[in-house]
Amino acid sequence: MSGNTFGKIFRTTTHGESHGPAIGVVVDGVPAGMPLSEADVQRELDRRRPGQSIITTPRAEVDKVEILSGVFKGKTLGTPICMLVRNVDVDSRPYEAIKAKPRPGHADLTYWLKFGHVDHRGGGRAAARETVGRVAAGAIAKKLLASHGVEILGHTVEAAGVAVEGELSPAEIRKNVEKNPMRCGDPKVAEKMKRRVLEVSAKGDSTGGVVEVIALGVPTGLGNPVFEKLDAEIARALVSIGSVKGVEIGAGFRASRMLGSEMNDQLRLKEGKITSRTNNAGGILGGISIGMPIVARIAVKPTPSITKPQLTVDVARMRETELKLGGRFDPNICPRIVPVAEAMLALVLADHMLRAGKINPDRFE
Repeated sequence: MSGNTFGKIFRTTTHGESHGPAIGVVVDGVPAGMPLSEADVQRELDRRRPGQSIITTPRAEVDKVEILSGVFKGKTLGTPICMLVRNVDVDSRPYEAIKAKPRPGHADLTYWLKFGHVDHRGGGRAAARETVGRVAAGAIAKKLLASHGVEILGHTVEAAGVAVEGELSPAEIRKNVEKNPMRCGDPKVAEKMKRRVLEVSAKGDSTGGVVEVIALGVPTGLGNPVFEKLDAEIARALVSIGSVKGVEIGAGFRASRMLGSEMNDQLRLKEGKITSRTNNAGGILGGISIGMPIVARIAVKPTPSITKPQLTVDVARMRETELKLGGRFDPNICPRIVPVAEAMLALVLADHMLRAGKINPDRFE
């Protein structure tokens, strides 16, 4: 199976299955000498792990990371960094009865059609648990970016049809996003989101939403014409996250309803630097960063695992049948996708910073 490695210089390869012995990642391209500890990575994994609230699956994984290589005496060596997270709270029994019955909305059917032999336990490689490796790699990318003045923020802006009105400031996002189970920057809206998510969940159904990620302090000049545009690679990274069905940069789809005079970000001088008065472009023009905040939003579909009966096909007998799922599921995946989306944006930016020479690829400075 190909397609498990991401990036050109800052390269991330994830491995492992949802119900296998462990999940992990190998990160290559990190400059030597950067301070790095398991605690740096653990902070991000703790944000992604299940069982944190009634909005997430009750699967009780501690997601304790082990750094196996690439770090010596608290600093990176410039060699591949291998990290491992062991799966502890695994219960594959509910999946045995449905292993020949693809779950609607999941990759069960497409994996079976493409590969024939698949791991049906909890979705295997297609499960959300695969994102453990992304978040662990993203923690390293975030630390590297922070040393060069780049900050990544993420938050839920819509869930279960309840949306934040207007734009929230970075200060509001920093202050509020980790204080509520929806990871929303507006506490009052977060409570409305939670109530609606739980109302739908009580009926055996699930909900989706919209997550926004922002990069502050991004320098100019990242991205290349024509097929390596920065926004194209950000979009690719974000849509590679399971459950993501749409990506927009800046004004996004709203741009289709605007006039040119409204959409164009008019320019000005500020402290001797050229900047723009608005940021409808989301920090990228012609595929190249312009020094404004990079803003992207992702459309997150409702969690496909629901307890309502659904129709499927028994592929062993080749006949239609009904499916009723057991197991442990997230009623809304947006809060746990926030750190994953942050990680993917960080991976793209770290790779492009190295490619553009903004970061020394050999030695941490």
